Amino acid sequence: MRRGPALGALLLVLAGCGTDAAGAPAGDEVAGTLTVFAAASLTDVLTGLGDQLEADHPGLEVQFSFAGSSALATQVVQGAPADVLASADTEQMGLVTDAGLTDGSPGVFASNVLEIAVPAGNPGGVTGLADFADPDLALAVCAPAVPCGSAAEEVFAAAGVDAQPDTQEDDVRAALTKVQLGEVDAALVYATDVRAAGDAVEGIPFPEAGQAVNEYPICRLAAAPNPVAARAFVDLVRSDAGRRALADAGFRTP
Repeated sequence: MRRGPALGALLLVLAGCGTDAAGAPAGDEVAGTLTVFAAASLTDVLTGLGDQLEADHPGLEVQFSFAGSSALATQVVQGAPADVLASADTEQMGLVTDAGLTDGSPGVFASNVLEIAVPAGNPGGVTGLADFADPDLALAVCAPAVPCGSAAEEVFAAAGVDAQPDTQEDDVRAALTKVQLGEVDAALVYATDVRAAGDAVEGIPFPEAGQAVNEYPICRLAAAPNPVAARAFVDLVRSDAGRRALADAGFRTP
């Protein structure tokens, strides 16, 4: 399995992304190349499900492009070829749906809430959301254009916190990485990202997180080069096995 073909490479092949160029199979065979655009917070769980789908269908190769949902939605609207889109909120998916680029109505398959991530040992002494107003701390959040950044603005407003972040990242995994490297004292990420980081970070839940629950929709794209494999992947994500994988990763499932 290969992750994340760059946007430039995707656009280079756009003009020749017919069935043969994409390696899509004939009939109902799940084979060829499947390209999945997905929110960065889904990296671990969808990679695992992609591995499972490849194991079930040896002729299939799953390629992922993980990034902020706003960037992915923009790429799809601008014509980047992909089979499946999984977003971290319904707003970004709505941009793709409104453009007539989804095959049917996207379905919500998971939800997530924010949590404070601090380096192991919590050297900055962070205790809660109010610390994001402390100018003496190094703090990271997501940019407002991406779902984790929009959710951060909602929880800060709910808590009455005038946040003073030092950096706004393009996706949640970039914010998490700054915590893992000790570059910031705290970052606002998803609870699932804290779990995925293991012992490298510590998580601090806060009550206002429930004010900004992000719902994750997934869909097969109307111009999917490999629609058969796209349907198989979406079905797997929404299956009992997919829900178990999502729950194990800390996501809430319908």
